[in-house]
Amino acid sequence: MAENTEITIPVADPNDPYAVPAAMPSSADRAPRSFELDAFAMPTSRQEEWRYTPLDRVAEFLDVFEPSGLTTVEVTGIDGSPLDPAQVGVEVVDRTVAPSGTVSKPSDRISAVEWNVVKTATVVTLHGDVAQPVRIAVTGGGDAPDALHLVIAADAGTHADVVVEHHGTARLAEGVEIVTGRDSHLSTTFIQEWERGSKHVGGHRIHVGENASLRHSMVTLGGDVVRIRMDQDFGGPQGDLNMLGIYFADPGEHIEHRTMVVHNHPDCKSRVVYKGALDGHGAHSTWVGNALIQPTAPGTDSYELNRNLVLTPGAIADSEPNLEIENGNIIGAGHASSVGRFDDEELFYLQSRGIPETEARKLVVRGFFGELVEEIGIPQIGDHLMTIIDRRLARGESEAMTTVWEEK
Repeated sequence: MAENTEITIPVADPNDPYAVPAAMPSSADRAPRSFELDAFAMPTSRQEEWRYTPLDRVAEFLDVFEPSGLTTVEVTGIDGSPLDPAQVGVEVVDRTVAPSGTVSKPSDRISAVEWNVVKTATVVTLHGDVAQPVRIAVTGGGDAPDALHLVIAADAGTHADVVVEHHGTARLAEGVEIVTGRDSHLSTTFIQEWERGSKHVGGHRIHVGENASLRHSMVTLGGDVVRIRMDQDFGGPQGDLNMLGIYFADPGEHIEHRTMVVHNHPDCKSRVVYKGALDGHGAHSTWVGNALIQPTAPGTDSYELNRNLVLTPGAIADSEPNLEIENGNIIGAGHASSVGRFDDEELFYLQSRGIPETEARKLVVRGFFGELVEEIGIPQIGDHLMTIIDRRLARGESEAMTTVWEEK
């Protein structure tokens, strides 16, 4: 007969409250981590991870498929010029060859499917002070489902800016791994500017090295369905993470971003700021921001913020910040979110000074996004983003007028 045994729960030393990890597993980061597809159940709308996602519209990415291989990747300078191979290395390797597959593991079924169907990885390695921003152009291969794996690795002491642009029409499952070496300073900007009808799903796995800083910007300005999850951790103390997000949802579009920041080392800092605008009936955005401060991370300074601007009736913005603190010795931790419509007083003020309503709306939206665009810090990208946002607003105005005319 087996002996009865009691469950032993660790008891913290009152003189060292950080010596024993939390007895209960984290609720903020409860997703499994695995390269094996069987580790993830088929998603349903009852699961917390998937309750905002239109599963019927991403069903093709929930089980293994044969990638078309038609998506193309081109790596150049921001102005299209060739890169110095001593500073920027580009190679295509088997997906199992390091550094591919070394940054954590997939954290949802879509990411696990991508890993299991993709055959190669495009690896971009950065060395030293890279003189000009690196541009990685991803062009969609059409309506056939495809998969892509991208790795961006910055050596110790590297300073570099990387811009990843997505264009064309696509059905793309994309996996991205980002690793920053000790004392490096890296900026990565991901722009989703897909044609209508495109679908883009995937995950970013991010590792910030000791005393390194990473500015990770996500700009989503097009796509029928875009769902991207970002999982991050630190590799040592004094890490600094700044995650910025800009998104604009048109009628019928679903744009979903999920961030998971894990503070697992002392004296690290994180800021997550996402802002989105929604224009038209059926426009739907989702932002879910998770931050976990583990017992091993005293001195943490963390904050996350999401703001949503609803431009017309019939648009829906879901905003859900989550913060779990397992450590009492921190500098600060907080979160905030809001969903609101145009400020009538702002519009009235601008119109009372002779500015037409259409232009006034553009100015309000420009002001809403302006701070984040400036923080991205790449002038060529900032000017382009503002032009695209103006174009989206103009298109919304035109479609609204067409709808009114048809109703008459």
